[in-house]
Amino acid sequence: MTSAHNVRILLLENIHAVAKEKLEAEGFKVDLRTDSPPEAELRQLIAKYDVIGIRSKTELVESVLQAGPQLLMIGAFCIGTNQVNLQVANRLGVPVFNAPYSNTRSVAELVIAELVILSRQLGDRNTQAHSGGWLKSAEGAREIRGKTLGIVGYGHIGSQVSVLAEAMGMRVLFYDIYKKLPLGNARSCSTLGELLRESDFVTLHVPETPQTKDMIGAGEFKQMRNQAGLINASRGTVVVIEDLAEAIRSRKLCGCALDVFPIEPASNKEKFKSVLQGLPNVFLTPHIGGSTEEAQYAIGLEVAESMRRYLKVGSTSGAVNFPQVDLPINAGSRRVLNVHRNEPGVLGEINGLVSKFGANIQAQFLSTDAHIGYLVMDVEQTEVTELVQHVGNLSRSIKTRVVE
Repeated sequence: MTSAHNVRILLLENIHAVAKEKLEAEGFKVDLRTDSPPEAELRQLIAKYDVIGIRSKTELVESVLQAGPQLLMIGAFCIGTNQVNLQVANRLGVPVFNAPYSNTRSVAELVIAELVILSRQLGDRNTQAHSGGWLKSAEGAREIRGKTLGIVGYGHIGSQVSVLAEAMGMRVLFYDIYKKLPLGNARSCSTLGELLRESDFVTLHVPETPQTKDMIGAGEFKQMRNQAGLINASRGTVVVIEDLAEAIRSRKLCGCALDVFPIEPASNKEKFKSVLQGLPNVFLTPHIGGSTEEAQYAIGLEVAESMRRYLKVGSTSGAVNFPQVDLPINAGSRRVLNVHRNEPGVLGEINGLVSKFGANIQAQFLSTDAHIGYLVMDVEQTEVTELVQHVGNLSRSIKTRVVE
């Protein structure tokens, strides 16, 4: 049986303190760390906590997840969840929640800033001024007004970039594998190649999937306009870095701005190395697209609220790897939550136990995916300990608990 006072929560990677404050106000025990522990330490840590919160650096691989059989849920305080083995978490009955909206504006603003930086060569001119140089020249410096921006991936961030770019006088094209409603005067392209050929700048806003790995390489750079610019604030594996470096050296591209890389330092103390370092009009930032005070505060609130709702009422609304259930609370009932293998007859077995122990069901909802079923059941009975024990002992049950 789960109650707030005995749920232990670990927040890693310097998650905004507002998350700790919000969760502690609900009665949970919360520890906050600033680092991303290595795998061996993670295996030891995860066995001591019921909930873990991470950002983009911490890798929750299968061996780590298997070390925490008591784990109830995972909070990813970021947009991406590729650092978590979602399939293993699903089979272990552990929902994963993220923050798909909270840092949208911060990333979009960075992209707009990078458009101006590349178009005016501000990175190089800033570096020269710091070292005593004085390159006062209009050569190669252009306004972004009237230029064409191609957006690859027209989701929450891509569409916001679209609105901001158009407000600055740019013509906007976008390409997405799914049909999306254009905002403003943006126009959809039928192929990636069409977008590349027509754009003065290309910005990438796609998730990390097998389909997006190395999607921008030598072949794509050849299709781009001469002296076009590339911006990547999505995932580091989307661009073939060596091919990008060659496109810069050969002056096929005017420059690039990257906030993400295939290999990134594990901490601020580790040295960053890239073949792009030292190349002209190349602007590199350390994965800070969503690293604003406003975004981190909003992310802390969003994911902490998802944690509260799952721990207190069993709501999986917004979970990226779990059946979606959000059942209203019934006053005077006890809520039983059960995750089980998605096989025929499980619900019948559970209802048989409900009948055996004389419980009266006030509300019941079952949602399934290919591997698991998630049952939320409100029963009109003060004492449900024995019922819960028997439900949890069913051969196909994965996790069973009561929330108060």
